[in-house]
Amino acid sequence: MKALSLFSGIGGIDLACEWAGIETVAFCEREPFPQKVLRKHWPEVPIYDDVCTLTKERLEADGIGTIDLIHGGYPCQPFSYSGKRKGKVDDRYLWPEYFRLVKELKPRWVVGENVAGHVTLGLDEALSDLEGAGYTNRAFIIPACAVDAPHRRDRVFIVAHSAGERFAETGKHQPSRPKEWLAGGCENVSYSYSQLSPKPRFAWEWREQPCNRGLFTGNWINPYNWKPEPSVGRVAHGIADWVDRLKGLGNAVVPQQIYPIFAAIMQIEAMNAG
Repeated sequence: MKALSLFSGIGGIDLACEWAGIETVAFCEREPFPQKVLRKHWPEVPIYDDVCTLTKERLEADGIGTIDLIHGGYPCQPFSYSGKRKGKVDDRYLWPEYFRLVKELKPRWVVGENVAGHVTLGLDEALSDLEGAGYTNRAFIIPACAVDAPHRRDRVFIVAHSAGERFAETGKHQPSRPKEWLAGGCENVSYSYSQLSPKPRFAWEWREQPCNRGLFTGNWINPYNWKPEPSVGRVAHGIADWVDRLKGLGNAVVPQQIYPIFAAIMQIEAMNAG
């Protein structure tokens, strides 16, 4: 599967995609420091710096083909309880630009992410927009502590799938299989707990034996005892770019938090292809 990453940040969602076998073919991120992080780990993937000027035509002109999945955490400030919760009148309200690209590119899958405050402000509109565009959708709340992070960090994840798949040779649509799963029936979708903590591409050392030191036990070994993400403390004392690093970590999604969604999507894709 090919994915377009919007509001990419330092690539937490993209790392989860990589674990699941999904290829990110383009990023969209405006901040310089996160761009540096993305270029370090995905040097061959182009980065666009403005979601408002990104279009299907521009992607096609740059040789980026069919997009199967659009994902990203659109700005949370309009919805966050930590802010003024201005919703649509906040100039950082960028859901319409996210949704515009969904309508232009017509991916099979859409995965959105935001803060828990989105549930009471703006989520209904996002789900309604997707449904009106022909996507079966459902929202989930998954806290970071569910994957053993030492904090709660509730996040809302929107998972949407096109209600019909267009076949290029006929121009017709055929109902797709995951509608029942998104409606609540998960009988045909399964993944083991081991998939919640896949072997990382970078940043962590993996051991087969369990760890019996620090706050947690398990197979994740790191000198700061933080299993699913790096210790914020490690960048707080004289480390270069520590302010940017703290901001990047604060805005990022814990990869293990969203990985089960992508694992389930890939399983559904395999079922549909079979």
